[in-house]
Amino acid sequence: MNLLESMMDNCTILDRVTSSDGVLGLVSAWQDGATFKATIIKDNTTEAHIAEQQGIKQIYTVVTQKGFGLWYHAVFRRDSDGQIFRVTSEQRDSEAPEASTIKIGKVTAERWVLPDA
Repeated sequence: MNLLESMMDNCTILDRVTSSDGVLGLVSAWQDGATFKATIIKDNTTEAHIAEQQGIKQIYTVVTQKGFGLWYHAVFRRDSDGQIFRVTSEQRDSEAPEASTIKIGKVTAERWVLPDA
C-alpha cells in the first residue's frame, strides 16, 4: 500500500431515485450506490478563506483512482463521518497522464446537505 492509498477513506455514491406515489405524484429518496476510496482535502488557501467569509461553501479536493469517473454534481458520502459532498468539476479534466506511475484523478467538491427527498 502506498502513501496515497493509506490516506484514502471509504466513500459511497448517493443516487436519487424517483418513483410514483400512486396518486399522480412523485416521491424521491437517496439510496446508497457504488463504493469507492478517496482522499478528501479541504482547501485552506487564503482565497478559500476569503470566499468562505463571503458566503461561498467550503471547497475540497477529492482524489480517487484514475478512471473511477466522478461526474459533475455527483453526490457522495464519506463513510467515516457521514459528511456529504457534491462534486463541482469534471474528473476527466484532471487525471494523471497515461505515462504517470500514479494513477489518480481529482475533482473539486463542496460540503453539501441532502435536500429533502
